[in-house]
Amino acid sequence: MKLVIGIVRPERTNDVLEALFRAQIRGFSLSRVQGHGGELERVETYRGTTVKMNLAEKARFEVAVSDEFVQPTIDALCAGGRTGEVGDGKVFVLDLEQAVRIRTGESDSSAVTPINPQDDLEQQ
Repeated sequence: MKLVIGIVRPERTNDVLEALFRAQIRGFSLSRVQGHGGELERVETYRGTTVKMNLAEKARFEVAVSDEFVQPTIDALCAGGRTGEVGDGKVFVLDLEQAVRIRTGESDSSAVTPINPQDDLEQQ
């Protein structure tokens, strides 16, 4: 199991969501973050004072997946987030020691592997 973290431009959020949906990745967390990478520094004027803006707004996706879904998740994050400009973001992949689905008590791969919606309907 892996935890895939994607940091992308906030204006690319919908594109990333669509790419994840097409890749059948349904479970993720999304948060707004600030950070600084390779972007050029911005200078803005606020109440007559020049201010150097060092942090850029970004969207952070966290996706816990079983091993077979790691590459499709990376591909979806890259495809949805790519503009070709500096500041598109990064993808990080971390080992995930344990995962538990609270609703059912399933653990590890069965708790994170995206499920087929048809299978879920059959279980009900």
